[in-house]
Amino acid sequence: MENQLHIYNTLSGEKEVFKPIVEKHVGMYVCGPTVYSDVHLGNCRTFISFDMIYRYLLHSGYKVRYVRNITDAGHLENDADEGEDKIAQKARLEKLEPMEIVQKYTVGFREVMRLFNTLPPSIEPTATGHIIEQIEITKNILEKGLAYVSNGSVYFDVEKFNVNGDYGMLSGRKTDELISGTRDLDGQSEKRNPLDFALWKKASPSHIMHWPSPWSIGFPGWHLECTAMSTKYLGDQFDIHGGGMDLKFPHHECEIAQGKSATGKAPVNYWLHANMLTLNGKKMSKSTGNTLLPEELFSGNNNLLSKAFHPMVVRFFMMQAHYRSILDFSSEALVASEKGFIKLMTALADLNAIKPAASSSENADSMIGSFYEAMNDDFNTPVLIANMFEAVTYINKIKDGNATISAPDLDKLRSALHAFVFDVLGLREAKEGNDSKLEAVMQVILEIRKKARDEKDWATSDLLRDRLSEAGIQIKDSKEGVTYTVQ
Repeated sequence: MENQLHIYNTLSGEKEVFKPIVEKHVGMYVCGPTVYSDVHLGNCRTFISFDMIYRYLLHSGYKVRYVRNITDAGHLENDADEGEDKIAQKARLEKLEPMEIVQKYTVGFREVMRLFNTLPPSIEPTATGHIIEQIEITKNILEKGLAYVSNGSVYFDVEKFNVNGDYGMLSGRKTDELISGTRDLDGQSEKRNPLDFALWKKASPSHIMHWPSPWSIGFPGWHLECTAMSTKYLGDQFDIHGGGMDLKFPHHECEIAQGKSATGKAPVNYWLHANMLTLNGKKMSKSTGNTLLPEELFSGNNNLLSKAFHPMVVRFFMMQAHYRSILDFSSEALVASEKGFIKLMTALADLNAIKPAASSSENADSMIGSFYEAMNDDFNTPVLIANMFEAVTYINKIKDGNATISAPDLDKLRSALHAFVFDVLGLREAKEGNDSKLEAVMQVILEIRKKARDEKDWATSDLLRDRLSEAGIQIKDSKEGVTYTVQ
């Protein structure tokens, strides 16, 4: 069958024809943020990638239930079974209630997603809202003899699971090799095996977030939360599970083991993983401090880039790389993307003004078909964009009088480009909220400020900058000149 969607399945390591469990319906779960700090661009890339996938599935006629969780408890330091809860730790440092931290950073996360023009998920469950479900799954796994209680905590028994299971199937890791690579850690004496992981943890007296359970006053394991929320809203088996590449092991590996143990079924048919965004060649990570926050990027208030960039330029930049490839962030790459973005949007505006001719000098159906071919090849957005720029070249030829397009082809090309640019890639026009009057006023202000700086009148220059900042307008001085953004 032509035009079939092929998806790279991490589980098989191959591209496979996508066949949903229920025809024309898709259940998709994506691991959401742990809301203990501002979301950084590395996180954003994952969520923007799956927003694009969600959008293309909708465009392809599927009815999609997209579930993306909020982790608001149970995620311990270093993604391990020991240490302090990341949210509780931030609450202690800021002298706030944990749920104040959760609310603050959940609101911030949603606002950043709005700026990036991502669609909200169908359901956005929280870990703390599903404690009962997590306790019930833990009981189920205990009853099957695949977990054990130790000092009030419950651990999943990897060795027993591996008698009939295959722990490591997603990441390609062997348990013998994993065990040989572990070392004894403080507090691991509760475990029978270093690879065993917590389903439920007994809370220490200092642990702020805890709930009653049959085993102890405690809190759920981080891996268990996603199993509880995904299966509640998508069933014991569903189509797509997504997340960042860094979650493949151990988080997603543990989800597979838990799901199989609880239901006897493989929980997910297609595992998709978005690769990381690097900054100066290094992974973006909260733990290392090698991060750039979206606000710093949009305002230009950073020492890493030459100017401010609109959220849509950044989204376009991310779409120019395949979601499974590493993408390195640099000023030069963003400037190039900005030029490409403007060129694409200009061509769309020109297309609306084009008058049709009696016939077409190029094959519009072939162009449009190339858009689908790219996206059906594991959501290949860089090839899609390259193909769209072939259409841009055609539009420019028509505008210059060097090519023609018929009325039916013009309608088809307009419709297809609009769908792929706005509905699939999720772009919108980057107006920055500036109308022509504001632009004119800002040019006058910037001229006055430039005159003050030329005359070394720093007091006036700084006053203008500070007053504009109070009004939500950020000025960025760079070697390329002065730019501004409206927040």
